[in-house]
Amino acid sequence: MNIVITFQITDVQGNKARTIFKGHEYARDYLRTLIRRGSKRVDGIFNVKTKDGYGLRLSVLACTLRRINSAQGSAIRRIMGKILEERSQVLNFEQLVQEAVVGKLASDIYNEAKKIAPLRHVGISKSKLLFTPALEAKVEETPKEQVPPKGNPLIP
Repeated sequence: MNIVITFQITDVQGNKARTIFKGHEYARDYLRTLIRRGSKRVDGIFNVKTKDGYGLRLSVLACTLRRINSAQGSAIRRIMGKILEERSQVLNFEQLVQEAVVGKLASDIYNEAKKIAPLRHVGISKSKLLFTPALEAKVEETPKEQVPPKGNPLIP
């Protein structure tokens, strides 16, 4: 596979380690083979929140067969954002990660975006876990008095 998947160890029990998905990305050499002369690379970076409260940043890559104008690129980006937003609202974290890594989300984007311009490749090139429901709850529960003031504390 041309995908690098990153996990973080959350708990160790004997010989077993529990992990959580932290992100994935295309291998650099694979990414270089996708872009060719005479084609256009359309990138979209979207922050989505899953049904169960996890926050992800997904980077979507679309490679066209030929050059396209900026309006077509913007239309493809809008389709990417719309599909990711719709899917993230109905899927939980595990399902969204599975669809992103396996290519189901990319396939859905490809089928919609190919109506705008002929595409050679569409894929979720990178994902990153931004927050979990537990971390978000801790951030929201922090009282205003405990938040340090903005600016340099050394200058009066």
